[in-house]
Amino acid sequence: QVQLVESGGGLVQPGGSLRLSCEVSGGILSFYSMSWYRQAPGKQRELVALSTASGFTNYVDSVKGRFTISRDNAKATVYLQMNSLKPEDTAVYYCHANLLDIWGQGTQVTVSS
Repeated sequence: QVQLVESGGGLVQPGGSLRLSCEVSGGILSFYSMSWYRQAPGKQRELVALSTASGFTNYVDSVKGRFTISRDNAKATVYLQMNSLKPEDTAVYYCHANLLDIWGQGTQVTVSS
């Protein structure tokens, strides 16, 4: 059974940075296409970043140039480096194994002064 555990969320000031981690257990990360989603209060969950097993990455327009998705297959971990954070980035961030349709529990990111 594949499980995903996110970490790295927290409170950060506008303009700051955070790195989220998603540890994958029970499976082989190199086989999987992985994504990061986020859900702000009162809003629908939205796709933020995608990383395919072949190395393709893509981002929602609002985070392009600020966020970077990466993976370390040896550590079975997917990362989301978030720079130049804005208050509108505040949300619960979720890791998702796409074809397996498995979600992590989420990690809260709050951007506020």
